Amino acid sequence: MPPNQFLARLKKSGPPAALLLLGPEIYDRQRIREALAALYPPDAVTIHDLTTASLTEIIDDARSLSLFAAERLIRIVNAEAVLPKGKAAAEEEPDPESSAPGAATPLATYLQDPTPGVALVFEAIRYDFDGEDKRKQDRVLKFYTAIREVVELRRYATQDAQNEAEQLARRANLHFGSGALDLLVEALGADMARIAVEIEKLALYAGNREVVEDDIVALVPDARSATVFALVNALGRRDRTRSLEVLDTLVREGEYLPLALSFLSTQFRLALAAREANLKSAQQIQSHFTRMGTPMYSSRAEQVHQTATRFNKPQLERALNLIYGADKAMRDGPPDERIVMERFIVALVA
Repeated sequence: MPPNQFLARLKKSGPPAALLLLGPEIYDRQRIREALAALYPPDAVTIHDLTTASLTEIIDDARSLSLFAAERLIRIVNAEAVLPKGKAAAEEEPDPESSAPGAATPLATYLQDPTPGVALVFEAIRYDFDGEDKRKQDRVLKFYTAIREVVELRRYATQDAQNEAEQLARRANLHFGSGALDLLVEALGADMARIAVEIEKLALYAGNREVVEDDIVALVPDARSATVFALVNALGRRDRTRSLEVLDTLVREGEYLPLALSFLSTQFRLALAAREANLKSAQQIQSHFTRMGTPMYSSRAEQVHQTATRFNKPQLERALNLIYGADKAMRDGPPDERIVMERFIVALVA
């Protein structure tokens, strides 16, 4: 089930006897942890690690009665550790009906008659739902098949992260200027855990005033796309000083400059394509590139539109030629990559 559905059910019905948190998404896992912990006093919460404890030991703890707490929350981290590893993992599938050590039989037996007032929360966060992790994730799910309450902690899609970030901003009484929230979400790759932290920082930093794009660049200097887009903006204004300042930020944060140059190349190529297609708005740009098979979010379309507006076609073509020269200079060796980028900036704004 989705995290929000579980949280709503938790408010209505209380915690289940056993819960499996499945997936790597940190933000929702922390929300669920906090919601569960709020139902118990601190001394009624126990944490076990399946890399050091056996499933049988954890079930024994759940069966034992506490003299100090009638209701208990038992969190079990590294829930994947019960699965076979190495060669055994390739040869053996965990069998919930097996009586072998480490198998799920103790849990299945326990859940037929769970201890009243005790909630077991298994956290299996190592594997994702796609790619090579999917098979491992399926094995985890099969092992814990006795647990009926399973919350899938999937990574946020960009639009979902945008919606959640808007809610966080409203609760923090934080107001974003045009495009600023889109930029934050895209800059952090829709990582809701990081977005939540940055919104807290922005609320303290901005106070009652509106948050603008420069605030995001100032507070999230390691957000590559935000900083590179700030460089595009400065180049578009022919602001050599600001362009060199942003380059200094990239260098101080350990940015790989050839990759930053690649981002610039993509930005200018998209802007040139938008000009050649005579696209007049961000909406037209998003629609055009989506039809062409290139993923294009609204914030990205707005960035491309701004770049296409600030540079005419000859200037965009010249920029791409300069990027090609800078890229070749980096590949050929000395001089220093920063010097190459500085020469590129000076040449472009001349």
